[in-house]
Amino acid sequence: MSQGKQSPNDTAPVAGRRRFLNTAALASLAGIAACTDKTKAASPAAAAAPHAASGEASATHLKPGELDTYYGLWSGGHTGDMRVLGLPSGREILRIPCFVPDALVGWGITNESKKIMGTKPDGSLRYTVGDSHHVHASYKDGNYDGRYAWINDKINSRLARIRLDYFVCDKITELPNVQGFHGIFPDKRDPVDPAINYTTRVFCGAEFQIPLPNQGQATDKAEQYRSMFTCVDAETMEVRWQVLIDGNCDLTATSYDGKLAATNQYNVESGVHFEDMMSAERDACLFFNIARIEQAVKDGKFRTIGSSKVPVVDGTRAANADPKTALTAYVSVPKNPHGVNASPDGKYFICAGKLSPTGTVIELAKVLDWFDGKLEKVDQAIVAEVELGLGPLHTAFDGRGNGYTTLFLDSQVVKWNIEAAIKFHAGDKTAKYVLDRIDVQYQPGHVNASQSETVAADGKWLAVGCKFSKDRFLPVGPLHPENEQLIDISGEKMALAGDHPVRGEPHDFIIFKRELLRPKQVYALDDFPLAVKDPKESGVVRNGRKVTVKMTSQAPAFSLREFTVKKGDEVTLILTNLDKVEDLTHGFAIPKYNVNFIVNPLETASVTFVADQPGVFWCYCTHFCHALHLEMRTRMIVEA
Repeated sequence: MSQGKQSPNDTAPVAGRRRFLNTAALASLAGIAACTDKTKAASPAAAAAPHAASGEASATHLKPGELDTYYGLWSGGHTGDMRVLGLPSGREILRIPCFVPDALVGWGITNESKKIMGTKPDGSLRYTVGDSHHVHASYKDGNYDGRYAWINDKINSRLARIRLDYFVCDKITELPNVQGFHGIFPDKRDPVDPAINYTTRVFCGAEFQIPLPNQGQATDKAEQYRSMFTCVDAETMEVRWQVLIDGNCDLTATSYDGKLAATNQYNVESGVHFEDMMSAERDACLFFNIARIEQAVKDGKFRTIGSSKVPVVDGTRAANADPKTALTAYVSVPKNPHGVNASPDGKYFICAGKLSPTGTVIELAKVLDWFDGKLEKVDQAIVAEVELGLGPLHTAFDGRGNGYTTLFLDSQVVKWNIEAAIKFHAGDKTAKYVLDRIDVQYQPGHVNASQSETVAADGKWLAVGCKFSKDRFLPVGPLHPENEQLIDISGEKMALAGDHPVRGEPHDFIIFKRELLRPKQVYALDDFPLAVKDPKESGVVRNGRKVTVKMTSQAPAFSLREFTVKKGDEVTLILTNLDKVEDLTHGFAIPKYNVNFIVNPLETASVTFVADQPGVFWCYCTHFCHALHLEMRTRMIVEA
């Protein structure tokens, strides 16, 4: 493949284009070459020479027993969970099940987890598949506060909340009027009451446009398809309001003053076919004036759609032409952007072009000026639109005024200075905004840095999710792992610190200092209404054909040596782990009955099943707990 032309703002030497993956990637985009003009298409970013690892990079190998200094929360993709990593080691510590059943902990088996996941009238799970994408956490004073994290399920339009004191999912909400629920971001403070400086809402973007209500009507009238931007209450997890918009939503961002939320749009054409979604040369970054929207809802200026009772306000272009009353503002950005990110200084949102080699810097104060009628056009809020490289997607920040953007087609991360880019855009062609480039392996998507989108961005570590791993790991058949790479960004030059194979397909992630969390090591017994607090409370209670079995576990025994039920009984078994020692978890499995779950120290869980098979069934502890773990059993006797 021929070498690319050096970017006019590059200082790195020109090198050949990535050979293997870019050949295929560029070929697939050949039919949409109009995404950039000829000059931009011929001026991709130069490849960078590998950087030597710094002292920071060498710290990724921890000594036995040494703890990581950062937590990382990763999406699990098709596994429908959230993953917890320690950084800089990259070690996976935990998987938190959310949207999909999990055999290890009994998620989707216990009554408590099924209640959170949602069930059909017959008690079976409403959904058994998921597609978790984006992870974000709650804020206080512009930094993470350790209360909650949220993750979205794109396929079934669900939002899950994780309690970070126990690292468990405690609520799941399904959004109405939505398909392809993609981007999320919590607000960083409440704009209505300045005294509330913590997260009260989570904003959710719908990627796919559908007829509304989607009940089989107007399926052939694509011009009537619409998408929604949704606000969910952070505490109750109830949907507060929705905004009907033109085009779609992709990723989401919020401002530090709580006044604005935004989503980038890659399909302002509202196309329903592949080629229709990239016919326009420019798309949009769509801003939402939160206080005005909430006031409109309060004033009753909304409607409802279908069977949903959620207030829906009109955020379409036609209804928001007057800036002094507008609820939304559509800022024009280059072709098919993927990602919108908020700089830690609170001044800017960054959109990257994907099908344009550019990054767009939008000044939030000027967006607010447009809402106040001080600017003639909202596009005047664009203060920079500069070339970064081929296939720019997402941007992270180091807290020193620099952005780090992934270049999907170049298989690189580019480090660039935002203020220098603004000067270059304003006409100062001596302003060198591109500071560094580093090759990554291969085709990077999401990127995030330690404390990146907080006021405490510390510029230590950058993680980048590479969609293809190719030759980086031992071959394991056709399905390759993906490659999460860690980069040291503490110095002027980026240094690749590590490769970490991951099971596909994770998406976004956040990285924050470990001292922001104080996880509990043992549950509180009083948190569980069904808790069996004393082994003496154990026993079998019959109410007709409904039977309740109460039991405790204390290594190495269950409180009931056996229990008897009759064939056809509906059995609810309640188990409390009375061990108070951290790390002493018990499991409980019943052969032939599809029952297996765990109870952590002082936790209570329950299962309900029909005893439809007569005989003797040895119930046993599935989670190693004691030297006599194999002897930890009880008998369920089902009488015919």
